[in-house]
Amino acid sequence: MRLGRWLIAGVVVLASPALVPAAAQAPSASLAGSDGLNDPYFPQDGNGGYDVAHYDVTLGYDPADHQLTGSTRIDASATQPLTSFNLDYSGPPVRAVRVNNAPAGFEWQKPHELVVHPALPLLPGLPFTVTVDYAGTAPDTRGEGWTYAPTGGVFAAGQPHSASTWYPLNDSPRDKATFTLHTTVPAEWEVVSGGVRVRDEVRDGFRTVSWEQRHPVIGYLTTVAIDRFEYLEQRRANGTPLLSAFAPGAEDLRQYEEKLPQVLDFTESLYGPYPFDTGGGIFLSVDIPFSLETQTRPTYAAWADLNTVVHETAHQWWGDSVSVESWSDICLNECIASYTADYLWPERTEGADVDAEYRRTVREMLAKPKFWAVPLEDPGPEKMFTSVYYRGPLFMHALRKQLGDDVFFAALREFVTVHAYGNASMRDFRDFVQSTSPTDLTGFFDAWLRGTTPPPEQYLYPGSLRG
Repeated sequence: MRLGRWLIAGVVVLASPALVPAAAQAPSASLAGSDGLNDPYFPQDGNGGYDVAHYDVTLGYDPADHQLTGSTRIDASATQPLTSFNLDYSGPPVRAVRVNNAPAGFEWQKPHELVVHPALPLLPGLPFTVTVDYAGTAPDTRGEGWTYAPTGGVFAAGQPHSASTWYPLNDSPRDKATFTLHTTVPAEWEVVSGGVRVRDEVRDGFRTVSWEQRHPVIGYLTTVAIDRFEYLEQRRANGTPLLSAFAPGAEDLRQYEEKLPQVLDFTESLYGPYPFDTGGGIFLSVDIPFSLETQTRPTYAAWADLNTVVHETAHQWWGDSVSVESWSDICLNECIASYTADYLWPERTEGADVDAEYRRTVREMLAKPKFWAVPLEDPGPEKMFTSVYYRGPLFMHALRKQLGDDVFFAALREFVTVHAYGNASMRDFRDFVQSTSPTDLTGFFDAWLRGTTPPPEQYLYPGSLRG
């Protein structure tokens, strides 16, 4: 995610379906999947008792009346005996639920728990399917999920939550799955999502478009955007197809996306091969306060610029391929993406003196306690999207100077390769970087990541930054 610059200037930013039929009898608590995975910031995100392998989401939407009809099939495997399990969902009312094609009981509990009671218990280690049918007016979350655009279209974007506003899922970074989306709209509208477009067919006045994410993806990194898009088709030198879409009023942003092949080559030179089979972007004319790294095809706000494109492209490695273990690990995403865009891109493509930029920023901020007040590691749920943007790049540059360029860049490249398509924590990152250095980095990491005051001078000006 890249926040609007007007938001980063501050220290702190601000980052009901009707009840549906319930099962006749509540299950034994010991055979019920948990209603959350105990994320330290969002303990009810995700659900226990099963792992998802694939989502197949079918939508019908008419922008004229905002009516959304959906049917989501989830392919999963039970990890324990289950007489009930939960899905995360806050979209239009649920009409029916089936487990292994048999009708199942269900109930919705605030704020986002869809409790499912299969007719027969599910056994551990065995696959099962659950299909949820739903329909109604989709709520406008205004940038926290399903959101109406001033063009008359609609899009889904938000972090850390958004997917549950338009399809049911196991909404945790820890349960990645492949994803297929089929969407039918009136023929004059276009549908864009992540992954590869495998169908675009007009029949009887309606357009049906299908997209496939062939690599595992987290819920908030999935998206759907419906508008009267114009397209930019590009191709990297290695043949990777790049498809970008521009909503009415976003045409001026095309100049930045035309540089995407160059941006991908640059980022690949830092972190290794691009981890996906397609790329592009979704450019909106909406002034939402963030752009977002939706997988393979980031979603851009009306204020986006080239810096934003570089930032969201870096997230395809840091955030999308390698995802956080818990939301307290957000620096793993944002500190590195911000450093890539704010320091490495201007240094490598424009010859900027980033050492001078680092020293200037530190001098300006030493006398501003609020700048240092939010720790980079575990900043807290209300301050996730604050210090990781404005102090994260300083931490990364200091770490680079502490290690030296050869060790620093090799470590980043190897870490993102080792954890590709999986999850990692800031503790994993610290331990891995420590394994590359003969120097004990405990004091350095604690000062930069856990401290709420400026680091001591030896950590603030390490290596060639001294003097």
